[in-house]
Amino acid sequence: MADQLPETLGPLLREAQARLAAAATDDPALDARLIVEHFSGTTRTQAIADPERKVDADIVAEIDAALRRRAGGEPVHRILGYREFYGLRLSLSPETLEPRPDTETLVEAVLPFVNAIAAREGVCRILDLGTGTGAIALALLSAVPTATATGVDLSAGALATATRNAGQLGLARRFTALQSDWFEKVSGRYHVIAANPPYIPSEDIGNLQDEVRNFDPRLALDGGADGLNPYRIIAAEAVRFLETEGRIAVEIGHTQHDQVSKIFTVAGYVPGGAFRDLGGNDRVLVFERIKP
Repeated sequence: MADQLPETLGPLLREAQARLAAAATDDPALDARLIVEHFSGTTRTQAIADPERKVDADIVAEIDAALRRRAGGEPVHRILGYREFYGLRLSLSPETLEPRPDTETLVEAVLPFVNAIAAREGVCRILDLGTGTGAIALALLSAVPTATATGVDLSAGALATATRNAGQLGLARRFTALQSDWFEKVSGRYHVIAANPPYIPSEDIGNLQDEVRNFDPRLALDGGADGLNPYRIIAAEAVRFLETEGRIAVEIGHTQHDQVSKIFTVAGYVPGGAFRDLGGNDRVLVFERIKP
């Protein structure tokens, strides 16, 4: 059994880091700090300025339990119950994909168009397919006060999480949750259809990092035999729900640029831009619907 954790802030932080380092976690210093600060309600400045600050025994016990979970492979943000995305704090649940910085590329890719439509028409209607935590939709709503969004997901649990996030961020009035298998129950027309769909080939799921394979929902990962099934569905069905000259924006796997582009161009869409993430990988494709 691991040694008992100290009950003063500085030594507690050092021991937390040592435990996670011994467990070979990717970034033990950061993870230890996030866990200790979250459960103790302290800041990095306090740990430096007041290392002998007393931490209640019950809080130390919570930190101990969190460290054990992290050492066992659970992602740190799953333990904290939230993750920051585009400056927003989003609650997580077992039914939601953990939003990652790469997906912010999609928000940045369509934001100028959303702003332009909202300025011209007084509103921009957004459809977020596979909304999960609501990350994409809520980020766009937070940036464009006259935009509205419908978040679609097959998972009721995911929609409950997205709805909770919308409420916590003061965006509930402009966000609608819709349980639907892709477009099955969607109605109306939208200026932007956005999606971070499942795009991992089924047989590759077992090769993913443990933190992804064991904790992200398979529904949000598995894109079928070749990972492209969701793109085929979106390309085939979106035209009935997209405004003339509207935009479709999809996140892709870094090797899928050509395949996904072909799916949409064959379906009659015009490429509207390709965007790379901070790592320099192909991450987002935008397509335009031309006038009929």
